[in-house]
Order: sequence, then structure tokens, then C-alpha cells
Amino acid sequence: MQTIMLKAKLHMARVTHAVLNYEGSCAIDGELLDLAGIRENEQIQIYNVEGGQRFTTYAIRAEEGSRIISVNGAAAHLASEKDRVIICSYANYSEAELEDHQPALIYLKEGNVISHTSNAIPVQLA
Repeated sequence: MQTIMLKAKLHMARVTHAVLNYEGSCAIDGELLDLAGIRENEQIQIYNVEGGQRFTTYAIRAEEGSRIISVNGAAAHLASEKDRVIICSYANYSEAELEDHQPALIYLKEGNVISHTSNAIPVQLA
């Protein structure tokens, strides 16, 4: 049996560009892609914290160190510059792989600068 699990998350990224007349996808700073383990052309889910939109696209590499998060093509209707978004990738894992599975969680602050990283989402308290 395979289970779909969170593979990586860029938490509270700030959209730097929304380019309607582009082929599509989401350009992400190459350093952030590498740190999160998200591959070029990998399917990603984007959750817009500002407006609640949730959509699927794929990741492309932006210049390393640029801190770019560019939502392109039709998805540019779903996120605007300065919106905060959560970018997630998921993968299928076997039961054996689940024993050691830990997602790469990258938390960002203003300017898409890394605040901290983790491999576990904190328990939600009552």
C-alpha cells in the first residue's frame, strides 16, 4: 500500500511576482527548492493565505539567492504580489518508508528569508 504524505513545505512565502503572460508554473528561488528537496517540474500545491485560493502547478527554478516566488500563467489570477502563500509538495510512500519519513519544513520571514527549518509540525493545542 502507498500513502500520500507531505514531502516538503515552504511556509509563509511572499509572492514577489504574478506574471499572467508566462507559460505557467511557479518560479521559486533555487536555494529554497534545493533546501526543500523540491525538483524542477515537480507538482506543487499552493495555498494562498490572503484569499484562500488553493491550486496546483509545477515548480521551476528561479535564480539562486533571488528570493523569487513568481506565480505565473493562469495561476497569476489566484495570487498577487505580496500575498503570503504556503507551497507544498507531496509524494507516495510505502509502509516501510513511512517509518522514517520526515517532511522538509522551511519557514520563511519577510523577504523570503529562511527563519528556521524543521521536520515536524508542532502539535496543535486546544
